[in-house]
Amino acid sequence: MTQYNSKQKQKGFTLIELVVVIAILAILAAFALPRFAQLSEQAHQSSIKGTAGALSAGVALAKAQWVTNGSTTAVAAIEGFGNEDVAANEDGWPDPANSGGCAELWRRLLQSNAPEVAAAGAGTPTTEYQASLSGGACVYEYLPDSEGSTIEYAPITGEVVTNLN
Repeated sequence: MTQYNSKQKQKGFTLIELVVVIAILAILAAFALPRFAQLSEQAHQSSIKGTAGALSAGVALAKAQWVTNGSTTAVAAIEGFGNEDVAANEDGWPDPANSGGCAELWRRLLQSNAPEVAAAGAGTPTTEYQASLSGGACVYEYLPDSEGSTIEYAPITGEVVTNLN
């Protein structure tokens, strides 16, 4: 039979020590969780802004190639740009109507490493953007944050506008 020796040290934590540690962790979590949620929102917005910048650069490069080619009218394919499969309107801006639609124009302008896009109604769970034509402009809705943020491309003016929600 083993007897308890009062001189032996006890090992472990007291209930009060555990409660204090849990209380400290709860306070830290109360301050940290809203900050992490805000970081996620900022990451989504940065992704949209970066993609809009890339689309704007693609539009400008296509227009620059159209001008460099000496074109003055609409063309079915801008020679020397990408895979030569981007059509341009009479002002030299990429034309979604003659480039396979808004989703296809997105792929052709952004080329490699572009975020996934699908035509309206054809989105998949892995698609980041949904493309549609609204009032003559291409509207690309950002899907991962479910906030309705969009990137709009107006082929008449070549303007790319970002709408963050």
